[in-house]
Amino acid sequence: MPMLATILLMPWAASAETPSRKLPEGPLGAVIQLGEELVEKTVTHPMSKEFVGNQLNCTSCHLKNGTDPHAATFLGVATAYPAWAPREKRVITLEDRVLNCFMRSCNGVRPPLGSEVSVAITAYITWLSTDQPVKMNAKQSLGPLAIPTLKVDTMQANLERGKFLYSKRCASCHREDGQGEDGQPPVWGPNSYNDGAGLANNLKLASWLKVAMPLDETDLTEQEALDLAAYLNSHERPRFQLKDHLPDQSRLGEYNSQSVK
Repeated sequence: MPMLATILLMPWAASAETPSRKLPEGPLGAVIQLGEELVEKTVTHPMSKEFVGNQLNCTSCHLKNGTDPHAATFLGVATAYPAWAPREKRVITLEDRVLNCFMRSCNGVRPPLGSEVSVAITAYITWLSTDQPVKMNAKQSLGPLAIPTLKVDTMQANLERGKFLYSKRCASCHREDGQGEDGQPPVWGPNSYNDGAGLANNLKLASWLKVAMPLDETDLTEQEALDLAAYLNSHERPRFQLKDHLPDQSRLGEYNSQSVK
């Protein structure tokens, strides 16, 4: 169920003194609402499903449609852009960042810049930054409430412990074979994120698991989160090749044309 009705009554997560966000009237408000629908139903929505290549919705990683203040939140994200992106080695916009997720986390095709899909999702994320001060990020393309990176040695990950933890803490939702059920996302295999996604990095995945999983019971230790991350990423998943995730030549645009070189 869309979260907008709740958000209208919810103060800014990082500061109880900041006024609640209110939807603009007219077409802009409608586009913001569309953006939230696309975030929640990315795989099945008729406007976004053609750009998705697996079974992950945006909200599979950005919990509660990006309004969870701890787990890859969208709150305040728009204030950081344009931002320097070390992976792309260039300054990118918020729209670029959103569309790159379609290629990597959703293992799909990057929607064209300025498309209804990209504009709506970007509008929704921007609305979630209402009244927050702009502070562009010169080091990385992350917002002010980005998940803290764990201070752990990834070489100390233990796959056997990870396998045990997965069976004990995760399999009830994601199944023993990792393919998910009852709306829970697959965590490896052809319908999960590809190896070019941020979560394919064990440290990034461990940091996310520490604050996001298991749902409503986020009590993993840092070592447990690392062991789980290593176990999840030890399985097969789609390989990322940029050329396979770009739109047709006629819809590349300047960003994609330069990135594919």
